[in-house]
Amino acid sequence: MERPLKSPGLHALEDTFQRQVEMSRNEPAPTLQARLDRLRRLRAAVTENEARFEAAISADFGHRSTVETVIAETMLVLGEIKHAATHLKRWMATRKIPTTLQFAPAKNRLIPQPLGVIGIIAPWNYPLQLTLAPAVAAIAAGNRAIIKPSELVPRFAELLMEAIEKKFDASELAVSEIDEDIAKAFAALPFDHLIFTGSTRVGRLVAAAAGRNLTPVTLELGGKSPAIVDGSADIDEAARRIAYGKLLNAGQTCIAPDYALVPEASVQPFAMRLHGHMQQMYGTDPANPDYTSIISDRHYTRLEGLVADAAAKAASILQPAAPNDPDWKGRRKFPPTVIVDATPEMAVMQEEIFGPLLPVMRYRDAAEPIAYINNHDRPLALYWFGTDNAARDEVLARTVSGGVTINDCLFHFAQAHQPMGGVGASGSGAYHGEWGFKTLTKLKPVFYRSRLNRLTDLYPPYGAKIARLEKLMRLLS
Repeated sequence: MERPLKSPGLHALEDTFQRQVEMSRNEPAPTLQARLDRLRRLRAAVTENEARFEAAISADFGHRSTVETVIAETMLVLGEIKHAATHLKRWMATRKIPTTLQFAPAKNRLIPQPLGVIGIIAPWNYPLQLTLAPAVAAIAAGNRAIIKPSELVPRFAELLMEAIEKKFDASELAVSEIDEDIAKAFAALPFDHLIFTGSTRVGRLVAAAAGRNLTPVTLELGGKSPAIVDGSADIDEAARRIAYGKLLNAGQTCIAPDYALVPEASVQPFAMRLHGHMQQMYGTDPANPDYTSIISDRHYTRLEGLVADAAAKAASILQPAAPNDPDWKGRRKFPPTVIVDATPEMAVMQEEIFGPLLPVMRYRDAAEPIAYINNHDRPLALYWFGTDNAARDEVLARTVSGGVTINDCLFHFAQAHQPMGGVGASGSGAYHGEWGFKTLTKLKPVFYRSRLNRLTDLYPPYGAKIARLEKLMRLLS
């Protein structure tokens, strides 16, 4: 039986990969000026196509708020580029490292070097930002890179390929097709590093494929990120800020607050204020241009099932309309939903929601939220609201998460000087700013021996000299 022929897209991917590998091995590391030029060209690819990217992303979603694309994608990418360009000279500098006393007067240096060829597997929810932010890190570190966009945003993927091809030779930066066979083959290529952003389930498959080549991976996954409302919190303020964090991009955000843990006495007031703020922000008209559509019919149906399951298990549901209302469903706009008195048995508490649903769980004492979080996979993000600093610090000390924002949601992600990454099931590794540069760089240690050093005393034949050297080394150790 004949094996099926490879698609043209897969052939192109393999050819581009081989070309990038050869160039990365045969040419010196890019200079500072070369890297700055690549960052400049990447910036031009974004700014010259900004309106087209907004239109393509909106078309792929069914409707995507233009403002959300600007603030959560375009501005963040341009900020990453500016930050890298500003600090790149310092990041690239060879670093002086102290020399252990017994080896003096030798010297040590750390030399940052590009890893080689970086693979970037991007998600659909923030296709511009989560595609190009890793590319900024790859370029700054002097690497070559190939990007695989998500098949759920085909218009964006086509435009990104066009924009990158106009500014870059394929040996520098390239965008692959999104065919099914490419999705399966991409992670199996022997990249020097692979960055994947997406679900935990797919992340496991990517890590397994990469592991066969011993390819190191950075995984930005997701999970259930909690928002803890402490007894000291301003309930209305917490509800307003959680509503914003949850409904940005209609909840299709990996670091969105996935559920809220609220003191028992405050559950009803919090839920009503949350519901009110959701309507104040986005109204009750599904045609509101500020409110984003769900990416696909399959995801919409999945969210309907989560709400139905919670209602069947005695949760109270607060919504401006039923999800099957034709005005909402026809636009694939899922009504902002508060699920009051959610319990662990409900499906909505057993999987990442990735939509505009917020379950509210009650707790009796401050130890309960900590225990609940620690009995589940470590989240990508954690949010805490309140004014009791001791209670805040107890949560910070006793829980582990990818990142934390205090008294708000999401904004730890936008800090260029801080790393972004998960832990355990929510991911591994980190990027953003200098952290991305370090992740995609080999810091090569180099030892420069001095002619004045007595290291030859270590050579055989051994005798009295080794005894004297051993005595010295013990004294200095």
